[in-house]
Amino acid sequence: MLKLIFMINRVQGMSYERFVEHHRNRHAPLFTSIPEAERYVRKYTVSHPVPAENYPPRAYDGMTEIWFENWEDHDAFFASENYRMLVNPDEAGFIDMESVAVMVTEEKKVI
Repeated sequence: MLKLIFMINRVQGMSYERFVEHHRNRHAPLFTSIPEAERYVRKYTVSHPVPAENYPPRAYDGMTEIWFENWEDHDAFFASENYRMLVNPDEAGFIDMESVAVMVTEEKKVI
């Protein structure tokens, strides 16, 4: 399983609350509405930090995790017209694209 983890921050001038609302209630439904999401994506999550005593303050405003079965599915999804024309343009409206950190992983279950 191929996993992409995107650590994201909001665009300048956007409140944290508005960022979370957009990510959860607008972008995520847009992402899942395209047929390629159902066809190629195995898991899609959006997460946002919560206050946690004895932990450092948040380093990012949110995280998106996308799982694919393989690189072919990954490539087909991101090359799709629906992703390029609908989903991708929305990202620049609320994500500071210059600060995105990405990790591409393959899961190895330990326990």
